[in-house]
Amino acid sequence: MGEKVVAGAFDLSDRQHYRDKLRRCLTGLERLLDQKRFDRPKNLMGLEIELNLAGADGLPKMLNGQVLERIASRDFQTELAMFNLEVNIAPHRLGGRVFDRLAEELRTSLAYAHRKAGEVDAGIVMIGILPTLDRDDLVSTNLSDVDRYTLLNDQIVAARGEDFVLDIEGVERLSCTSKSIVPEAACTSVQLHLQVTPARFADVWNAAQAVVAAQIAVGANSPFLFGRELWRESRPPLFLQATDTRPPELQAQGVRPRTWFGERWISSAYELFEENLRFFPALLPLCDEEDPLEVLEAGGVPSLAELVLHNGTVYRWNRPVYGIADGVPHLRVENRVLPAGPTVTDVVANAAFYYGVVRALAEESRPVWTRLPFEVAEANFDAACRHGIDARLQWPRRGRLGGLGEVDAVSLVRDELLPLAEVGLDAWGVEPADRDLYLGVIDERCRRRANGATWQVETFHRAVEAGMPRGAALAATTRRYAELMHLGEPVHTWPVGLPEPVPV
Repeated sequence: MGEKVVAGAFDLSDRQHYRDKLRRCLTGLERLLDQKRFDRPKNLMGLEIELNLAGADGLPKMLNGQVLERIASRDFQTELAMFNLEVNIAPHRLGGRVFDRLAEELRTSLAYAHRKAGEVDAGIVMIGILPTLDRDDLVSTNLSDVDRYTLLNDQIVAARGEDFVLDIEGVERLSCTSKSIVPEAACTSVQLHLQVTPARFADVWNAAQAVVAAQIAVGANSPFLFGRELWRESRPPLFLQATDTRPPELQAQGVRPRTWFGERWISSAYELFEENLRFFPALLPLCDEEDPLEVLEAGGVPSLAELVLHNGTVYRWNRPVYGIADGVPHLRVENRVLPAGPTVTDVVANAAFYYGVVRALAEESRPVWTRLPFEVAEANFDAACRHGIDARLQWPRRGRLGGLGEVDAVSLVRDELLPLAEVGLDAWGVEPADRDLYLGVIDERCRRRANGATWQVETFHRAVEAGMPRGAALAATTRRYAELMHLGEPVHTWPVGLPEPVPV
């Protein structure tokens, strides 16, 4: 959320005042849009990656405070739990050799953070869910020592009024409860930002929603939680359940969850912000002194602080973002669907695929979202999370026949989406060498049907079949993953299995 808040209780008047301020913020946003006050196109993209801290044994280390103190860089910040960090990369202009530059910056930053973490016998692991996490690791005493996390936890727990239920049935079934939102911290992701003009926002957001299933299929990297093998990408169901403010009765009434795919295609960014106010009560009713409408009338640019804070507590997989840079407001689409890792090359390849295919789909004369029902896009997302690179998806048929057809995710990506991504990256002005290198990584994953999730699962099963106990096999898989992650070759090239003989 990026807000410095002070933990404390709220009374009834706080919530009413906050709701009033939210409405004034929404009116302010509407006026900014009407007055066309937003930044002109700059082709800017940004990147954030959430990271895990683990020891040489592969187990989580609750040391983010000490590690951040040693890193001493604004690029690194806390995340929800003490075994989490986040790295933020400054915005880049899409074009030229942007992806090579991005990869170099990430390698430098992560290598530096890894060295500093080593000073307290920890290391950086970039993975969707750390396989060695145990239920005892994800408790409120392991929340990061930051007021906003304590406050957010308290408010979500109070809104729910009972324990959180984690119930995910995949290859195996996980069923347990939690007294806090800390299990959400198991989910470490990559967030891809794209600055867009208001006129293009809806097309970009719709395109991003349409391709989340393909992103997950090729990028899945979270098959384990609490020792269970679940979905190939287990973060989305875990995130939904770990932040669910709805007791069963409200779920039965159809009340929307705060971790939300959405329910319709849109025609403007305003619709998403308005939905967030209409559907979701405030979790953190903290009011700024600014009156956004007075600032607008004086010719200024309002921060819309309450709207930004509230927006940060609704966890859409493609989130609208309002920001101000150099005194000028702008809008961004924040794509939050991808897991972290496995390597910098893989992260940058996922980014290149996303930015390319979204640009191409957003500019099609007959957009995909006019031919793909929204509920089918959501079902595709669910299928990709469950089955990863082996998912089968519904997609509009080409040609005059039209309608939907079922297609293997790998075939959809290789035959239709990768060529579109090439067109999109060309439109951004990305150098062909950059384009071909990183899209080639996605193509190779598809050709070999290999990604982070398949490597983890296959390596784990080989260890178990050779006689290693499950817990030891997960730890050994994590240690080998971390070793290969730091070597840096893309995951489709990783040898499956453990290099050392497995003790019987």
